[in-house]
Amino acid sequence: MNTVVLLATDEGLLASLKRSFQREAPELEVVLADEPGAQRAEVAACWFPPAGSLARLPNLKLIHSVAAGIDHLQHDPQRPALPVCRVVDPGHRQGMTEYVRWAVIHYHRGFDQVLRQHREQQWQRPVQRAAASFKVGVMGLGSLGSAIASDLAGAGYTVRGWARTGKHLEKVTTYKGQEDFAAFLDGLDLLVNLLPLTDATRGILCRETFAALAPGAAIVNCGRGQHVLADDLAQALACGQLRGAMLDVFEKEPLAAEHPLWTLPGVIVTPHMASAASHDCIARQVAENVRRLSQGEPLLNTVSVALGY
Repeated sequence: MNTVVLLATDEGLLASLKRSFQREAPELEVVLADEPGAQRAEVAACWFPPAGSLARLPNLKLIHSVAAGIDHLQHDPQRPALPVCRVVDPGHRQGMTEYVRWAVIHYHRGFDQVLRQHREQQWQRPVQRAAASFKVGVMGLGSLGSAIASDLAGAGYTVRGWARTGKHLEKVTTYKGQEDFAAFLDGLDLLVNLLPLTDATRGILCRETFAALAPGAAIVNCGRGQHVLADDLAQALACGQLRGAMLDVFEKEPLAAEHPLWTLPGVIVTPHMASAASHDCIARQVAENVRRLSQGEPLLNTVSVALGY
């Protein structure tokens, strides 16, 4: 029997994943890190694996993220140099599109202003703007970013997209590389980040980026927490360069109760809910790669650790 070890710091996630594996892949032995069978494991299914946990598994042959991203694996800096795979859920794109659509409408139609006025018992109608006059930029044009940019363009927004390499999307003005970055940002009313975390993108949501947007713009971060320089964000909100920030991802999750982002004026914190693979989908995809590994077949959804995606 093939053995999979589950590695995470979230005990609720571990329990839920274990039930899904039992339901979707009963042919596998699925264990936690402190159980004896962990030493037999050839595959580790991970979400923020504890530091040193991967290196303690002598028979490990594959590291499998239980999410679409892999940057959380950096939580274990001693991880061995093994193949890495990720999970790609067909429903992930729809969930992310819905989240970003909500965020865009929230700022486009002034619901942030309305909610603030509600707390202050003020009656003032926001100015209604045509969608075409509201400029939205999407950073990252992979499968998710491309779908979101196209969805927003279809809803009538003026949409720009930016990626490392050139892309073509109908009704979306696209930009590529560092040479186009300033032109992409110039005058945007809302900036959506869906970039993978790499050395080149770490800290990209910073003072210089915020300054290039339209005064009173907003940002939506569905990439990674490390994309945001928190001090620069606080300053941009305080001086009015940004009117708001919707943040769904954080460097350490769950976000600590005492973290200043919870109470920073203009910030909306959501609990990494934009979209996530179902636990049953995770179990099925990990199980399929376990089978492929044992049969010497090509693995599904492999990623480049060097590139970060």
